[in-house]
Amino acid sequence: MKAIFYEKNGGAEVLQYGDRPQPEVKKGQLLVRVHAASVNPVDWKLRENKLLSPVTALSGGVVPGRDLAGDVVETGEGVTRFKTGDKVFGMLDSIDGGAYAEFALIPEAVAEFIPDNISYLEAAAVPLVSPTALQALRDKGELTQGEHVLVNGASSAVGLFAVQLAKLLGATEVTGVCSTAHVDLVKEVGADRVIDYKKEDFTEEKNRYDLIFDAVAKSTFASSKGSLRENGRFVTTVPSPKDILGFATSVFSDKKAKSLLVADKGPDLFLIGEWLQAGKLKVIIDKVYPLQEAAEAHRYSEQGEASGKIVLDVK
Repeated sequence: MKAIFYEKNGGAEVLQYGDRPQPEVKKGQLLVRVHAASVNPVDWKLRENKLLSPVTALSGGVVPGRDLAGDVVETGEGVTRFKTGDKVFGMLDSIDGGAYAEFALIPEAVAEFIPDNISYLEAAAVPLVSPTALQALRDKGELTQGEHVLVNGASSAVGLFAVQLAKLLGATEVTGVCSTAHVDLVKEVGADRVIDYKKEDFTEEKNRYDLIFDAVAKSTFASSKGSLRENGRFVTTVPSPKDILGFATSVFSDKKAKSLLVADKGPDLFLIGEWLQAGKLKVIIDKVYPLQEAAEAHRYSEQGEASGKIVLDVK
């Protein structure tokens, strides 16, 4: 099969396009003919060895990618929910991935049926970022009915889902923070207010929030604390090293700081799928690249300017 892979850590130039062995399905797994995969920052951070996951000791290198959408072509022993021909999407549970390929394996427990009102490309844009937003707001942020939420990095792939999910989870008002170029997009997905960070710092404005979700890990609890209401919560995807003291002291404060490492939860993707099917969620795709141009897709992702998802068209 054709795939993108790398045999050493480094820049986007280490990505190669070529032939790889087709994976063999095992117990509890689905073999999927991949139609689309998506690019997440974790993909190139692993490639660069920024997450302490060197591949130099691994034989044969690594096929990156955690998000996929495609058709089931074979099922492993014990699989009962899916059959050959089913259209599925999901997030691979391996830290190194495997989705940038014509075929990939995914455990039955974390796969879900693709809603029939979205394409393979749209489906591949959903699995990692939407549960991240959902778990940040619902589980870590403990969002309840009637609260005011601010999403920093609202035009990012996670942020765009967070704006929409905050509304679905009962937020009365959602404020998005993004750059000038993306203000209209953030309004389009449902933000009640949008702050252009190039013109205004949300930590210096008068509004206060029950929950601040930093979807792009650009802020800190220390700088955001003053923008939280009593019993407010600050949630980030990656805590800043500068914020270690702030996180520690939040234990003794009415304002709490939490970080999130997304979990592979099949029920969460099922819930997301239901909302997509009902038309309650929009999937925003920034750019689509053919699989063989994955290096260019990585370079674009590294710029940090994407509004929505970057998707690889595999088929």
